[in-house]
Amino acid sequence: MAESLLSQYRVDNVPLILRPIFYVYGHGIGLLLLIVLLTLRATIRVEITGQANLRKDMNHIFCHWHSLVPVSLQIAVPCIPAVLDNGSHAWMQHPSWYMKPIHVLLRLMGVERIILGSTGHSGREAAEQVIQYLTQGYSTVLIPDGPYGPPFVLEKGILYMSLQSGVPIVAMRFSASKFFELNTWDRKKLPYPFSTIRMKIVKPIQITSNNFDKACAEITEALG
Repeated sequence: MAESLLSQYRVDNVPLILRPIFYVYGHGIGLLLLIVLLTLRATIRVEITGQANLRKDMNHIFCHWHSLVPVSLQIAVPCIPAVLDNGSHAWMQHPSWYMKPIHVLLRLMGVERIILGSTGHSGREAAEQVIQYLTQGYSTVLIPDGPYGPPFVLEKGILYMSLQSGVPIVAMRFSASKFFELNTWDRKKLPYPFSTIRMKIVKPIQITSNNFDKACAEITEALG
C-alpha cells in the first residue's frame, strides 16, 4: 500500500483536492532545506580547485556520484550557477511527488529549468529535453550512477547526451574531512558542521564517436 502511494503520483499529476497540502509540503520543506544548508554552510570550510578548466564561453555537463549529492549541494548553496559556470541551468529530476521539496530547493538555488524524468520514469524523453536545452546554451548536472545504482558505475546515457549535444562533460570530485555515511545503496555522505569540503573540477572531456569508450573510462577515473 505504501509502495503504491509512493509511486502513484508525480509532481505534475497530484489530485486537485490534495494540491494545497502538496504545495505547503513542497515549498515549506524546500525552503527549510535551504535554511538548513545555509546554516550549515556558515560552519563549513570549502576549497575549490580546477575552476580555471572551465571555458567562460561554453556550457557544460557536470557530473558526480550519487553518494555525494548532499556534499555538492552544501558547496553550491546559495547559488549553483555562481559556483559552477554562471550560466543558465536545466536539470533532469526524478518526478515522484515526494521529490517536490528537492525541486523547490534547486529552483531557489538558481536552477531555471526542472525536467521531470529518470530511469524507468520517462527518462528517455527527459534526456531529449535536456539535450535540447544543452544545444541552447544551458548547462546541467547529471548523476551517472543514479537514481538506483549500481553505485559508482557510470551509465553511458550521459555520454550519449554529450555526443548528441556537443557539450563536454566535466567530472567533479568531492571529499569531506568529517561526514556521516547513511546506510543506503549509494552510501550517501552528509558533511558534519565545522568540516572541510573539497571540490575538484576536472578538465572538460568532449565526447566523440572516436573516443567514446576511452572517455567513459577517463570520466569514471576522474570521478574517483
